Amino acid sequence: MVTPPATAETPAQRLPAEWEPQDAVLLTWPHAGTDWDWLLDDVLPLYEALVTVIVDYADVILAVPEGEEDAIRARLEAMTVPMESVHLYPVPSNDTWARDHGPLTVLTPDGPRLLDFGFNGWGGKFAAELDNRITGELSDRGAFPGAERAEQDWVLEGGSIEVDGQGTLLTTEVCLLNPNRNPGLSREAIEARLKAAFGVRKVNWLRHGHLEGDDTDSHIDTLARLCPGNVIAYVQCDDPDDSHYAELSAMEEELKAMTNADGEPYTLVPLPWPGVHLSEREDGGRLPATYANFLIINGAVLVPLYDCPSDDDALEQVSQAFPGYEILGIPCATLIEQGGSLHCSTMQIPEGVLYAP
Repeated sequence: MVTPPATAETPAQRLPAEWEPQDAVLLTWPHAGTDWDWLLDDVLPLYEALVTVIVDYADVILAVPEGEEDAIRARLEAMTVPMESVHLYPVPSNDTWARDHGPLTVLTPDGPRLLDFGFNGWGGKFAAELDNRITGELSDRGAFPGAERAEQDWVLEGGSIEVDGQGTLLTTEVCLLNPNRNPGLSREAIEARLKAAFGVRKVNWLRHGHLEGDDTDSHIDTLARLCPGNVIAYVQCDDPDDSHYAELSAMEEELKAMTNADGEPYTLVPLPWPGVHLSEREDGGRLPATYANFLIINGAVLVPLYDCPSDDDALEQVSQAFPGYEILGIPCATLIEQGGSLHCSTMQIPEGVLYAP
């Protein structure tokens, strides 16, 4: 069969939107060798509970510490998790943020392809040598039978981009143009690479948007999310006395002026402000709690909750952005202690990677 040439309408490869069909979700398991050590008794039950929710919608791929496979499997079996839908692979890891060290899977005429970008610990802030090898290790162990891995020669984290699967990509200048990622690449070069890698026609760059306590240099998945029907759900700060007010108000104005690749303006759905959340560590620093860090998975949206009065409003607003979807709240007060939340800890694996569509 002869593959037709790629055009603007039919790119050679395309990153599907998160709301398109998925085979699985990837998680990297917390262990004592990570910064979770001081919270391990709290975070492990959270991951176990997360598996029990995800398997109702898709398979789960677990990158687990070597030597702990049997114990983790036994714990999940005791929780009556259908283990035929859970795939455990022993893989060394520095941390647990699968969104940023996991593969970005594009669809091509020849099937799915895993794009394995460089991961340098958010610009060298944290050790990442093991995490940078996780996708390759999983691929070598047969975790992705329907897709080949393609190593990429530049740094990119999954949490730093949003796509609608129809030609538009949303990102932040603070992250992608930061010299701690790809110092040899200009804005024009990065945009060209994004278009080629993900089959997009337009890149929307946010100049504003920041959360205190965020180590990622303003990942888009903590600030504004593309949703079906040309909708953007975004973080809105309604407290003029909060240090985030000016920056997030400026971001809101940018979003109002944006259009998609076809020139259509967005419908904006504001997400409530969760207020101040301080770490339980001795320094008590502010944590980057955000309701934008939700996970979309096969007709459902899992929304992070922080045990605060705005949680119910967050669920309602997400339901406005996803009519007809099942909306489920996931307690994430423990996850945010390490600066990330629900979306950060997961990576969707599109249809065709595990099973033929």
